Amino acid sequence: MSEGTETLAKKGKKSVALSGVIAGNTAVCSVGRTGNDLHYRGYDIQELARQSTFEEVSHLLVHGDLPTESELKEYVRKLKGLRGLPAEVKTVLEHIPPSAHPMDMLNASVSFLGTVMPEKDDHNTEGARDIIDHLVASYGSMLLYWWHYSRNGRRIEVETDDESVAGHFLHLLHGEKPSHLQERALDQSLILYAEHELTASTFAARVIAGTLSDVYSSVAGAIGALRGPKHGGANEAASEIQRRYRNAEEAAADIRERVANKEIVIGFGHPVYTVSDPRNPIIKELAKGLCGEGGNMKLFSIADRIESVMREEKKMFANLDWYSAVTYRMLGIPTPLFTPVFVLSRTTGWGAHIVEQRMDNKIIRPSANYIGEEERGYVPIKRR
Repeated sequence: MSEGTETLAKKGKKSVALSGVIAGNTAVCSVGRTGNDLHYRGYDIQELARQSTFEEVSHLLVHGDLPTESELKEYVRKLKGLRGLPAEVKTVLEHIPPSAHPMDMLNASVSFLGTVMPEKDDHNTEGARDIIDHLVASYGSMLLYWWHYSRNGRRIEVETDDESVAGHFLHLLHGEKPSHLQERALDQSLILYAEHELTASTFAARVIAGTLSDVYSSVAGAIGALRGPKHGGANEAASEIQRRYRNAEEAAADIRERVANKEIVIGFGHPVYTVSDPRNPIIKELAKGLCGEGGNMKLFSIADRIESVMREEKKMFANLDWYSAVTYRMLGIPTPLFTPVFVLSRTTGWGAHIVEQRMDNKIIRPSANYIGEEERGYVPIKRR
C-alpha cells in the first residue's frame, strides 16, 4: 500500500477514481442508460453493427452524420487515397525493433507523422477531422509495414484496392484478399469497438485537446492510456485463457475451480453495463461463423462453455472482449496486434470527442480531495 493510499485508508475515505462522476457533456455516445444499451449519436449499436459498415460509422462519429450514398462513395474513395506512407515514416518504422510493443510502435508513428504532416491550425475542427480520417486509413499500413519488415525484412506495398478498412488490414496482414465473411467479421468488430463514451483513453484525449494541443498529441495520449492492461488488452488476456484448454469439459471444470478460488476471469462483467453487454450477441455470432468456416468449432465451444459456467457460477455476462478474442484468432490476427486493432477502430471515437472538446474550448482542470498532512512548519537546515 502506498503512503497516499495508507493515509486515505486511515482517514476512512475511499478513492472513487471518478467512477459515476459526470465530467462533461457529449453528443457522441450514450452507454448503459437502461443497463444494456449503447448508441452512437442516437443510433443503436445493434442496428449499426448488423446493417452499416465501419466506413459509415466512422463518418457518423467523425463527421457528425451517417453519409448519403454519394457521400459514402466519396468517403471510401478518400480513405483509400490516404493509405500510403511518406518515405520518412517508412524509414522510422524500419528502425523500430521487433521487440517493441506494437502499441509503442503506433504511438511513435502517430507522433512522427505529426512532425512530417503537422496540423496547421490547432483550433480548426475540419482540419482535425481530416487528420483523424488519415490516421484511420493509414493505421493498417503503418502497423503491418512495421510488422512484416521487423520480422522478415520485407517491405510490403501498403496501397491495396480493397474497398474497406477491414479488407485492407487483412489483405496486408496475410498478403491476399480475405473472404467475404472474414472481411465482414472484422468490419463489424471495428463498429463494435469504435466508441464507448468517456473511457480512460477518451478522457485522456479530451484532456489533451482541452489545452488546445494538436490532434496527433491527443491521439498519442489516448494510445498511451489504452496501452495499459486495465484498459486495453482484455481480449488478449481472454485469448490466453481460452488457449489453456483441450476441450470444453476441461475448460468448464477448471473455470469452476478458479471461480471457487475467487480468481478473476477476464472477459466477463462490465463497469457500466448491469444487465448484459449489447455488443456480445453480435460478436458471438461472428465468432461462431468464422469457427464454422475455418473448421475449428472446438475454439468456439470452449469459449461458449466458459460463458455458461460464468453465468451459472457468478451471474456474470460475457463482454465484447470475450468473443472478439475468438474472432481475431480465427482471422489469423497475431495476439500482440489485438489492441492495435482496437486503436484502429477507437480513433474514430477519439476523433469525435477531440472535435467536440475543441468546440467547447475549455480546459479540463478538476479539483482533488487533499488527504495529506495538515499544515506543518518549516524547520530550516543549519547551514555553515
